[in-house]
Amino acid sequence: MYWESAIRVGVLDCGEEGNYETCKEYGIHYYPTIRYFKAFTKQFTTGENYQGADRELQTLRQMMIDFLQNHSQELRPPACPPLDPVVSSDLTSLFDKNSHHYTAIVFESNSSYVILDLVQYENIVVRRALNSDKPFLEKLGVTSVPSCYLIQPNGSHGLINNLKPLRSFFSSYLKSLPGVRKKLLLPLQLPAPENKEESTEIKVWKEFDKSRLYMADLESGLHFLLRVELATHKALEGAELKTFKDFVTISAKLFPGRQPVVKLLETLQEWLVSLPLDKIPYDAILDLVNNKMRISGIFLPRKVQWVGCQGSRPELRGYSCSLWKLFHTLTVQAALRPKALINTGLEDNPQIVLQVMRKYIQHFFGCKACAQHFEEMARESMDSVKSLDQAVLWLWEKHNVVSNRLAGDLSEDPKFPKVQWPTPDICPACHEEIKGLHSWNEDQVLQFLKSHYSSENILYKYTESQTDPSDNEQGDTREVKDKNLLKNSGGNGENKLQEKENPADPGSKVLEKPMGNPGAVQGSGKGAAASVNLKGTRQAVSFLGIGFSNLDMSLCVILYVASSLFLMIMYFFFRMRSKRWKVKYHRSS
Repeated sequence: MYWESAIRVGVLDCGEEGNYETCKEYGIHYYPTIRYFKAFTKQFTTGENYQGADRELQTLRQMMIDFLQNHSQELRPPACPPLDPVVSSDLTSLFDKNSHHYTAIVFESNSSYVILDLVQYENIVVRRALNSDKPFLEKLGVTSVPSCYLIQPNGSHGLINNLKPLRSFFSSYLKSLPGVRKKLLLPLQLPAPENKEESTEIKVWKEFDKSRLYMADLESGLHFLLRVELATHKALEGAELKTFKDFVTISAKLFPGRQPVVKLLETLQEWLVSLPLDKIPYDAILDLVNNKMRISGIFLPRKVQWVGCQGSRPELRGYSCSLWKLFHTLTVQAALRPKALINTGLEDNPQIVLQVMRKYIQHFFGCKACAQHFEEMARESMDSVKSLDQAVLWLWEKHNVVSNRLAGDLSEDPKFPKVQWPTPDICPACHEEIKGLHSWNEDQVLQFLKSHYSSENILYKYTESQTDPSDNEQGDTREVKDKNLLKNSGGNGENKLQEKENPADPGSKVLEKPMGNPGAVQGSGKGAAASVNLKGTRQAVSFLGIGFSNLDMSLCVILYVASSLFLMIMYFFFRMRSKRWKVKYHRSS
């Protein structure tokens, strides 16, 4: 970049697990977020937020120039050239015959591109003048802008008339002048990256069956939502808190997950309902999600494990794909289990899942442009949804609209091009042709969606095994030891399941999950028994959704006994006092 010596550009991926805390500290809510930091800043600052009308390259360049121009002279980077426009009174100094360098005056409206383009070149000075300074323009005979006026070292000067009035032409011409050459700059010294184990980890491609739904994608989406995306908000209140409560409620009632994950959602929902607070710190939510209270039997994987949502590069697909799958699953589960939301205050509303999704995307989803597009679609037609089946079809239709809009976009994964879904190979009956034009058979589409996002179509391959909640604070070392212990004990049902499963054969009948029990934990046989024995000595007691340790229970028992003894003593004391009063009263009478 030509401007590097004046302004440096860095990129931080908030989707990377190692950057979560940094993005949280700097209050990054949406992506992409652009922050400017002034030179020589010694105190901590979160920077100045970019407030441009759009994120086009031209607009960003102009904002960077404005940011530099707003620097005070003392705080401006040493390599940054003067950006203030020259005026007619500076004309004498510009024509100094003792100058040994070229001087170029670029007449423009409001930008300083050419100055910054040549900041790394020597033997030339570039200044800017505004088209609003009419006397200056008249003195040099400038009749149109942009224009370039060149003053040579020998004193000759004049307008450059043989160029198109474009920034690139001006910059290229000035760099080609005799004696103008690039400065020898020392390379930018950056701190050496730390040698972390994660950086050497090789990402292995996971084979998957595109006709099936993977629990690893859904759980990874919940993990990213609760621990990463929500973490950008230091506290939840008002509409944000209401949206989060509703999301947790429908997830607790409709998510067809493993029992520990469902129990975590249910515990979180009960906790949110029981709190009479208008504002809840995010750290309190995170403590419960991470099970800091050591409640028995709740668990949510701590890292992403994309399977059907994996991309050919780390920045492609992933969370956005899993969020679509999550809400598709919730709409289908609401249609398959219409009584699941009874007594939640959200029943009797066929749009409830769509409305929660709409509000969640509006308040929390990182991609602001995506949120605006979704809001436009919702405002246009969501009110037409009158049944739970229509809600399933509405989300499917809008997902295809988004795929069509993003086809060919830079965000598209070349290995997974945006196509209209379901494709004919996984649902031939969904496609029809009427008068030579493609048409959807919506009855078949609805039937397919209810089958695809049903509990029976979920595969548990690649899901993370449950670990002891009390191990959360001890890192991954204990988790690895536990897994080795399970392996030595004869393996678990999940590993056996992976050996039996054949992703390339959609028709293979695999018992991925016990039928009729959508929350069953994967794992059976000796491995499951070993897991139970391993955790048995350190499990907390769960009572009405509240976790009590052995110490807590002991204190409760002691308090109960002490209270009972106190009440008994008080009872006998007043009883004896009453008898004495009766005897005394009888004698006096």
